[in-house]
Amino acid sequence: MSESARRFVLSQLERTGITVNGPAAADPVIHNEALWGRLLRDGTLGLGESYMDGWWDAEALDQFLFALIRSDVQRAFPKDLAVMWSLARGKLLNLQRLRVREVAEKHYDIGNDLYAAMLDRRMIYSCGYWKDATDLDAAQEAKLDLICRKVGLQPGMRILDIGSGWGGFLQFAAERYGVSGVGVTVSREQAALANARTAHLPVETRLLDYQALDGQFDRIISIGMFEHVGYKNYRSYFSKAASLLAPDGLMLLHTIGGHTSVVHGDPWSEKYIFPNGMLPSIAQIGRAIEGLFVMEDWHNFGADYDTTLMAWLARFEAAWPELSARYDQRFYRMWRYYLSVFAASFRARQISLWQVVLSPRGVLGGYTSHR
Repeated sequence: MSESARRFVLSQLERTGITVNGPAAADPVIHNEALWGRLLRDGTLGLGESYMDGWWDAEALDQFLFALIRSDVQRAFPKDLAVMWSLARGKLLNLQRLRVREVAEKHYDIGNDLYAAMLDRRMIYSCGYWKDATDLDAAQEAKLDLICRKVGLQPGMRILDIGSGWGGFLQFAAERYGVSGVGVTVSREQAALANARTAHLPVETRLLDYQALDGQFDRIISIGMFEHVGYKNYRSYFSKAASLLAPDGLMLLHTIGGHTSVVHGDPWSEKYIFPNGMLPSIAQIGRAIEGLFVMEDWHNFGADYDTTLMAWLARFEAAWPELSARYDQRFYRMWRYYLSVFAASFRARQISLWQVVLSPRGVLGGYTSHR
């Protein structure tokens, strides 16, 4: 098994331009020959876990993973048990509603020190807009301002931020556009820090599931939260948003998206980074908004997420000497793999980043796009 597995995996790597134990920075160095069988048995879960376990290394990890993804090597591998289990769970259960707080407990609550070190000064944990930006802070400021312009924020408006993180957007919108608002998150760490940072502003962050919200808002924003909703809940998510939005309001959805419709996530990401996460497709979003919203604008700038993730990785690496007092070496390898594989996926254009502007009944005279 091990020799046949080795021959198969090496034959697939050959067509990517990757040389095992080769001289290039993207070439993987193998430390454990049991890797080949593990990759055949466990697929992408095995690839990520074996890196975490120190079975292989690559100096330019993102470049190695980019070569694999762009060449679509995974398609040649047999369906593994991890994928089949993920598919079965996605079809049989609705874990996004059964375990609403799981992603917060396992990801967003692991430590504000980690996120403060890795992210920009506002702690925006989503794709920056690099069109005219040269650093992470500028890219995130540009993204926040782009959102405000897309929904036409005006002083005095009341806004809702679904999945508001550490309160960065609410703070920006209140300071720059004179609005008030409410944010909701299921992360205790995020809510506490967000409220501490915005105590001087007319905004608040509630530790609350979005389905428990009531009231009416002039604008609704959702940045990097829809990936946690789950395909069984897309319609109920937009129905809830429609019930909260003023008749002449606008909603902006900022989400990572996939190019095919799926009902589960990647096994490694589900296990270690985003429990129960999955990426929506254009078709799934379209079906979910039908009869509820008019789609006014759809903007794809997924290539910018590659730049954002690599900036996060550089900041994480620079901060590691201090972070290592709290996080162990296996966490370091897990987090490095996470940022690298997502960067590679966006670079290969396997996944995208969308900003979608929605209105309840259509903007009279037409909507003006902003870029």
